[in-house]
Amino acid sequence: METRCENCIIRQFNSLRAMSKEELKIVSDTKITKTLKKGEVLFEEGEKLDGVFCVRDGVTKLSKLSPNGKNQIVKLASKGEVIGQRSVIAEESTNLSAIAVSDMKVCYIPKNAIVSTLDSNPNFALEVLRHMAHDLKEADNVIVNMSQKTVKQRIAEAFMYLKNNYGEDDNGFLALSLSREEYANVVGTATESCIRIISEFKKKGLIKSSGKKIGIINEKGLLNLIEGF
Repeated sequence: METRCENCIIRQFNSLRAMSKEELKIVSDTKITKTLKKGEVLFEEGEKLDGVFCVRDGVTKLSKLSPNGKNQIVKLASKGEVIGQRSVIAEESTNLSAIAVSDMKVCYIPKNAIVSTLDSNPNFALEVLRHMAHDLKEADNVIVNMSQKTVKQRIAEAFMYLKNNYGEDDNGFLALSLSREEYANVVGTATESCIRIISEFKKKGLIKSSGKKIGIINEKGLLNLIEGF
């Protein structure tokens, strides 16, 4: 049986926690649960959204296409996060694309259920603002990293981020597996440069690899690299 919003623990991680039980019941009655396979598109840049997506399980990459045709991954959104809020509230086309990097389950919540609650529940409006402000803070950090840190530092930081947020499998590899192109899109470099640096990290004993999989061997070495030592 599909989990109802008022009984779903996932909402504790996002702005839906500020909704009343009655408001959550309305959301439950109108939402649609969707499943996506790895690589499937949730929405594309420039699309007009008529609702938001609450991630129940899995991970999606949010990316923007540059004028030269290169994708920049600006965020990985996982369980508990609501995506599409800014576009829906501002009534603007999406600024980013969302593509599954693992199998996913999401709840699609129609725009009306969100906007009507914003008008009537100030606590919910405040929670939405807080989450959007957090996203802006993360975007600021990305800009600083891109301008002040080397590509090697950004790749090392990406490995540590994936370990700290998504963990490792039983064989000591990062649980969330990204392609070399996706790593390059995260740190803002050419795929060839990313491959070369990953190979260098492996030779230095900082990481191990098997196909697409990456495992961290020397965490202290990566942290020293990130800090510029």
